[in-house]
Amino acid sequence: MKTDLTQGSVLKKLTLFALPFLASNIVQSLYNVADMLIVGNFSGAASMSGVNIGGQIVFILTNIVIGLCVGGTVLIGQYVGAKNDDKLHKVTSTLLTMLPIAGLGFTVIALIFRMPILALIKTPPESLAESERYLSVTLTGLVFIFGYNALAAILRGMGNSKSPFYFVMIACGTNIALDLLFVAVFGWGAFGAALATVISQGLSMVLCIVYMVKNNFHFDFKLSSFKIYKDQLAMIFKIGLPSCLSNSIVSISFLFVTVVVNMVGSVNGSAAVGAAGKFNSFAFMPVMAISASISAMSAQNIGANRLDRAVKACRIGTVFSFIIMAVFFGIVQLFPSQIIRMFGSDPEMISYGVAYFRSFSFDFLVVPFVFCINGLLIGGGHTFFTLINSMLSSVLLRVPICWFFGVYLDWGLFGIGMGAPVASAGVLLVITGYLLSGKWKINKAQNAV
Repeated sequence: MKTDLTQGSVLKKLTLFALPFLASNIVQSLYNVADMLIVGNFSGAASMSGVNIGGQIVFILTNIVIGLCVGGTVLIGQYVGAKNDDKLHKVTSTLLTMLPIAGLGFTVIALIFRMPILALIKTPPESLAESERYLSVTLTGLVFIFGYNALAAILRGMGNSKSPFYFVMIACGTNIALDLLFVAVFGWGAFGAALATVISQGLSMVLCIVYMVKNNFHFDFKLSSFKIYKDQLAMIFKIGLPSCLSNSIVSISFLFVTVVVNMVGSVNGSAAVGAAGKFNSFAFMPVMAISASISAMSAQNIGANRLDRAVKACRIGTVFSFIIMAVFFGIVQLFPSQIIRMFGSDPEMISYGVAYFRSFSFDFLVVPFVFCINGLLIGGGHTFFTLINSMLSSVLLRVPICWFFGVYLDWGLFGIGMGAPVASAGVLLVITGYLLSGKWKINKAQNAV
């Protein structure tokens, strides 16, 4: 099940790893896109806004586990590169034991405080009930999200990006079919969309486990095998906690932006930003996949003391990412209303969405550089630096800029959209300085290997 990323053509290895990962991310993003499309067309703006707002909260919790999984992926990649099978087994056991426990804990806490959270982010009264329904149901499936991401992180750290794609593809097809049944046929609105998502996420986790067991994976999933090794747990947190905090900060910043949106727009404004956000998430999938591929390649090659291959992977990935995102930028600038109209036909919602798209889409031209360079840095264990970047981008820059342009200058959703590209440009300057300093060449995970 291992794939050696330290030998052979860098372009070929990067492409073969990135394409399944990209396809997996695109398919996985269709979960919420399908929810928004089907709910928007069959249940109206209030339900659509509920899916968007409830989804934002679940997104924060999902990004927490994805951040922790970064620590596992980096360690697994470096152990594979260093051919250390003993530590490979221990970190796998630790990751698979820790995350389900964390998932259950987060589920209980979030369910208890769901209504105060929805009030805190100024959820529009028209969509409060739908937001609560969507959030409550999706929280019950949080353990599936945590479990699947842990399993997928392990496979990708070992160089296997194909299998997670197959599992997600099957689950996404199930999600869309259940969305149509629960929302379009039964008329369950946000509740139906959430139920479809939970069932599909559970399916993807089960499929992943079955695949690993049948292919004699080094972890046998017996109850006695679930153990936490303190040294590996410490390394997972050392490398993964900054990424976890980074992802959380980014997610929380989106909640702050949602508050600003609710200040300047109606429920249609919230629905419009939700619709645009789903398209943006889809557009970001290629660069995210390439960034993760760079991270996996960098981890193995840095573990094998092949810095030159890690740098080459970053350069190739950045070029491809920029070309792809430039195409998305052109599409959004030319057809903003057509994109928003896919999610609903309300004229006010479309108007809000177009204004937001016009400014936000400039971020497409900056993030390829930020994401790909971060992929290189994460592969070397520089997750604390990427945490600083996220704080700078999401909290210190984006939120104040969104408020300044959107509320203070009264530019509305166009001003709120400007926050993203301006913040990304500021982070890119910081990253460039870090690269020029040469500090990125230090392997922060070397003590683990």
